Amino acid sequence: MKIYDIKCCQGKNVHSHKPIIKMVVDIGKYHEIPTCSMDKFNERLLELFPGLKKHCCSLGYEGGFVERLKEGTYIPHVMEHLIIEMQNIAGYDVAYGKARVKKEPSLYNIIFQYENEACAVECARTAVNIITALIDGREIDITDILDNIKNVAVESELGPTSKAIFEEAKRRGIPVRRLGNESVLRLGYGKYSRIIEASLTDSTKCVSVDMAGNKHLTRRLLSSHGIPVPEGDIAYTYESACMLAEEIGYPVIVKPFDSNQGKGVTVNICNEKQLKNAYEIAMKISKAVIVEKHIKGRDYRVLVVGGKVSAASERRPPFVIGDGIHSIRELVDIENQNPMRGDDHEKPLTKIKFDSTVMHCLSINGMNEFYIPEKGKIVYLRSNGNISTGGTARECTGELHPYNAEIAVKAAEIMGLDIAGIDIVAQDISVPIDNILPNGEQNGAVIEVNAAPGLRMHLYPSEGKSVNVAADIIDMMFPDAKKCTIPIVSITGTNGKTTTSRLISHIMALTGKCVGMTSTSGIYINNKCILRGDNTGPSSAEMVLYNKEVEVAVLETARGGMIRKGLAYDLADVGVITNISDDHLGIDGIETLEDLAFVKSLVVEAVKPDGHSVINADDPMAEYIIKRAAGNIVLFSMKKDNPLIIKHIENNGKAVYIDKNKVVVKDKDNSVILTQVNEIPITFNGVVECNIQNSLAAVAATYALGIDADIIRQGLISFKPDVVTNPGRFNVFDVADFKVILDYGHNSAGYEAMASFIRNIDAKRKIGIIGIPGDRLDRNIYEVGRISAGMFSYIYIKEDNDLRGRQPGEVANILYNSVIENGMHKDNVDIIYSESLALSTAIENAMPGDLIVMFYEDFDKAYEIVMKYKDKFEAKKQEEGQGKNTEGQAQAAG
Repeated sequence: MKIYDIKCCQGKNVHSHKPIIKMVVDIGKYHEIPTCSMDKFNERLLELFPGLKKHCCSLGYEGGFVERLKEGTYIPHVMEHLIIEMQNIAGYDVAYGKARVKKEPSLYNIIFQYENEACAVECARTAVNIITALIDGREIDITDILDNIKNVAVESELGPTSKAIFEEAKRRGIPVRRLGNESVLRLGYGKYSRIIEASLTDSTKCVSVDMAGNKHLTRRLLSSHGIPVPEGDIAYTYESACMLAEEIGYPVIVKPFDSNQGKGVTVNICNEKQLKNAYEIAMKISKAVIVEKHIKGRDYRVLVVGGKVSAASERRPPFVIGDGIHSIRELVDIENQNPMRGDDHEKPLTKIKFDSTVMHCLSINGMNEFYIPEKGKIVYLRSNGNISTGGTARECTGELHPYNAEIAVKAAEIMGLDIAGIDIVAQDISVPIDNILPNGEQNGAVIEVNAAPGLRMHLYPSEGKSVNVAADIIDMMFPDAKKCTIPIVSITGTNGKTTTSRLISHIMALTGKCVGMTSTSGIYINNKCILRGDNTGPSSAEMVLYNKEVEVAVLETARGGMIRKGLAYDLADVGVITNISDDHLGIDGIETLEDLAFVKSLVVEAVKPDGHSVINADDPMAEYIIKRAAGNIVLFSMKKDNPLIIKHIENNGKAVYIDKNKVVVKDKDNSVILTQVNEIPITFNGVVECNIQNSLAAVAATYALGIDADIIRQGLISFKPDVVTNPGRFNVFDVADFKVILDYGHNSAGYEAMASFIRNIDAKRKIGIIGIPGDRLDRNIYEVGRISAGMFSYIYIKEDNDLRGRQPGEVANILYNSVIENGMHKDNVDIIYSESLALSTAIENAMPGDLIVMFYEDFDKAYEIVMKYKDKFEAKKQEEGQGKNTEGQAQAAG
């Protein structure tokens, strides 16, 4: 067995509205052997994974999968369930999966739901190895396998901070996605999009983070603003550290110059011997140490978010309680079995690590790891209470004195941090830290400011109630709850997607908004192309959705991208399906029009509850699509008396239709006449029916978005069929004394639309340069030839550079046979494989009054050739005119 590909779909997709992974695997000779025929396969599988006995499978009840095993099922089906089960064991609540043939006889798509991408992919690869071992009868170390999967899950899972922010965003309906397997989240869309890594937001300046990491600089900055800080300085040698300690006066603290999470920090150093040990510990981490006055008191963390205190916690160092039986090392091992403790940040608490800092802390108190403390004795293992080193926390926000809260906010402001963890040591946090206590000592001081502070201690305190600090972070990032996304219009269909997308973008731009658009011709931001080529997939959509300039997203959404990776967005405001016709069948498992409609319907399924689904009522698949559509339905039709339109209007639905050559918008009791059809330039005086439909779709979409009727009218009238506004779609060029039309007709519907158009054009000869992508069915290619034979008096057959799986000449031969069998004389057909050469030849051989129609693959190249000849003929005409003038002048002079 061999894995060929693994792809993840984070967004809604044709398989599920939940995230899925699709693995392509070749199962080899086992495609026809049921597992019940394999020696002890089923028995060993269930012995290793007893949880499979609870799987329902398609039978719909617990134990259904076991029944299928007994009846005789196949390897891909087992693989699907095994991947899901291993994810369940790792702690993920996933259930959806299916296995489908990709290519007979043995290539399969294994599709399964996931929550943690890295863990799910590991489960998929592991499942293939396990099944292979079961078939071969090899021993399987299931403990080692499951330990590995759990380790991958732990390593790749979002930490408590990121997870809390992720869940809070989801709860509020804010679009949120994780970038890769990192703790980086992308929230919102367009101008409102934000990025946060753990608790570090995209508005935090690098210099602020760097300054906070420099503890010495932080102390000086805070001190210069009157904030109480410990006396201290930096030392690069042990001798300097000794001098500083003497100058400051014991007890002191020694900590690394540039570490975090309390690593290498030693407190309450009372003599030179302890100082030496502390210095050596710190220098293993940093190039220099900071020696500070030890402030007596408890360790507090104050979380500041957006200029306000969000929460406060008292941090306590890790400790064990003696039982008179076990040693300190054994007591730590027992405590680390606490299910609340994890190896890193995946659990509310971190396991206590036995390192040199712990050993030093014990030695100061005359103990070591083998010491057996008496029953009830508390033994502290570190001098600081960082959660990352095994400490615990007590929620104490209500105890924080207003002055101390003000100091914390001011410290964050000084450092330029929108989110900051302010570390304060105080004997009593309910008293201002600059107060002098009855014992003559200052109550406390600010000892550190942390950028990207962890939230665990506030979310999961060991004592006290949890504080939803993630809510404060979301409030800060999105102060106006409604402003987290932008209007999104997603357009799909067999024909007309590009023109409809461009027209919607054109209308939306008239509102003064910055429009981002994806299309087959490129990605456009504010009508400027930032990336050329076919950009109708999810990656292209993301470039628009996360562009900070964009205020409206118009996304041409192609079938291929939806099948491969799903949608790039969560929900659209408007989903548009222009039509469904016989195209792309036989690809990616799409065999029928209903299959194609099922795929395309994803665009209207993924619409907001208060959004709109725009559907072509004239399309044969309209009723099927309407049943799957979400939000409010808006129908459009070329005919006012379309039965679906009549019924929809009776039910107070919105509709757009043609009535006596007028574009009418019907919304409950209101009817708005937008314009005459012949006033819309891309319809060529109402002749190009497909562009009438595209115009209706654009009207429906923009009206659904609440755009004023006058702006929609203005957009329809100002949208031209030229290379500036709608390049490559029914573009007509006058070249010398003949015409050239460039259009992207890639299926029979596109060719029919052109045939309908040029019937109304008076031409001496109608010459076609025809071709079709190679991934169409033979019958689709043949049909294009049939239509062309009835449309043109002379035909050039060319082929695309991208043959899409065909052999050179294969598509051209099908077209040639078709046009000949449908009445074209072979003398009027020429095969020129090169698109550019075919166009050049047609122009060179053109006669006055001819019409040349080219269905291009590469518009830019075709346009360049047309303009070259246009300039050439115009220059020649000018030369001839100048020659006649010279001859006339000579005759006059004679």
